[in-house]
Amino acid sequence: MIEAWSDIPIVEAHDIRKTYRTGFWLNQPVTTLSGVSLSVRSGETFGLLGPNGAGKTTLLKILLGIATASSGRGTLLGRPLGDRAAKQRVGYLPESAYFYDHLTGWEYLEQAAALFQIPRPIAHKRIVELLHWVELPESAARKKLMKQYSKGMLQRVGMAQALINDPEVIFLDEPMSGLDPIGRHQFREILLELRQRGKTIFFNSHILSDVEQLCDRVAILNKGELLCVGSLDELLGPGSSYRVKGRGGKADSLASWLRDFDLQGDYWTGSLKGDPAAFMAAAVTMGAQVLGLNMQRPSLEDFFVQLVRDRGVQPQ
Repeated sequence: MIEAWSDIPIVEAHDIRKTYRTGFWLNQPVTTLSGVSLSVRSGETFGLLGPNGAGKTTLLKILLGIATASSGRGTLLGRPLGDRAAKQRVGYLPESAYFYDHLTGWEYLEQAAALFQIPRPIAHKRIVELLHWVELPESAARKKLMKQYSKGMLQRVGMAQALINDPEVIFLDEPMSGLDPIGRHQFREILLELRQRGKTIFFNSHILSDVEQLCDRVAILNKGELLCVGSLDELLGPGSSYRVKGRGGKADSLASWLRDFDLQGDYWTGSLKGDPAAFMAAAVTMGAQVLGLNMQRPSLEDFFVQLVRDRGVQPQ
């Protein structure tokens, strides 16, 4: 992934802790965040992962100023968490957003624009552009009440709402949740376009394949504790090694290119030692047919499951 982000911190959290009390007498303390520290840079797409109940949504709400930390500090766009001026420059799509059933999608977006004091002519132009971008027909947005919308339609309205003020940083809580494969693909395209426009994106997700495709860096949260933060290369390895499989060719020549060369009849496998392009060219001269060339490192899902299991939690 091209590193388009800078070193300017957009989101910073230092030793964020959150404890609340439960029980009939409120005498049972429950800790949801245990000293979380992280930094998100300008233009970066940052993914927060964790099992159900790990504290992901709590952390996101604290960063947005919707909830307050029991202790610790942080900044958003250079201002203290909860600062009203910073909120004007932020977009947010909750996981379980509340939509006004008696409004149409268009009316809901008009209301969102009014909250940001966007002049009506500019708001209308922006709503049309956003509806086209999130692929929600304008006719449906104008005529159908949101209580008639499908989950995918509501998610599209929610994304348009999160972008109505042209925010500098966008927080998304499980943005792909409940979407079908086509809807997920469309949302990935939207996030990639936002990334190309230099927007900073912070999102929680349990769909690890989406995170692997979209994020510059990821963090894994478990039982309120931050287990790791880093780029995919830092967490999974650089991915410079390739596993090759094919058929035919000269076994001796192939073995010189491949570690752990294994020949079974006419088919062979091995780990590539040299440059993939040079090997592909050499394979032709050897009369070999390459059937597969795959980057050899664990997937984010494998890494996540192993890390969380090592901490004694079964992902749900």
